[in-house]
Amino acid sequence: MCIRDSNYPEGQSEECYAPNHPQKPELGKRVVPFSRELWIEREDFMETPPKGYFRLRPDGEVRLRYGYIIKCVGFDKDEAGNVTCVHAEVDLDTKSGTPGADARKVKGNIHWLSAAHAVEAEVRMVDRLFAVPAPGSRREGDAPDLERNFLDDLNPESKSSVRAMLEPSLAAAAPESRFQFERHGYFVADQKDHQADKPVYNRTVTLRDSWSKG
Repeated sequence: MCIRDSNYPEGQSEECYAPNHPQKPELGKRVVPFSRELWIEREDFMETPPKGYFRLRPDGEVRLRYGYIIKCVGFDKDEAGNVTCVHAEVDLDTKSGTPGADARKVKGNIHWLSAAHAVEAEVRMVDRLFAVPAPGSRREGDAPDLERNFLDDLNPESKSSVRAMLEPSLAAAAPESRFQFERHGYFVADQKDHQADKPVYNRTVTLRDSWSKG
């Protein structure tokens, strides 16, 4: 979903700085470009949010992580009623890392990318090969003479591909470079297919164990 910062100069961009590892400052920081139009995760805006929702909402404020505090001043919808773009105003005195930036506090903190600088990539969402923990094993309710084939338990969602927008630094990374995509898991640049002008990443580990219960 896009955000348009109505009071940010059109055509202007600047650098924000994000740590390469949140618990290891010795690994340094990377440049994250900021501009008037941004991409955010769709779940980071809700028109009618539930209680306890601290992300962006109508007339609400959040901090763009390592960037500015913004306030939602409107939004656009398509014919189906889906929100397609959020309009916001930037508090230009709140850029992370600058004097006085912490004078204002907001509860929400969301991820973002500059639309002008983001790089489109193929992201392969690799998951477990089998849909059950014990492929081929009998299940409750099976007929006594039923013999299960472990191939019947293959996970049809074990590999899927999505188009995603990434930080520009990820396009320049070497094949087999490994990163955590926050909120999505751990990924590696494909050994054969990854190129600077056509990035390809494969998920290696999810953040949540899908076999867990409750």
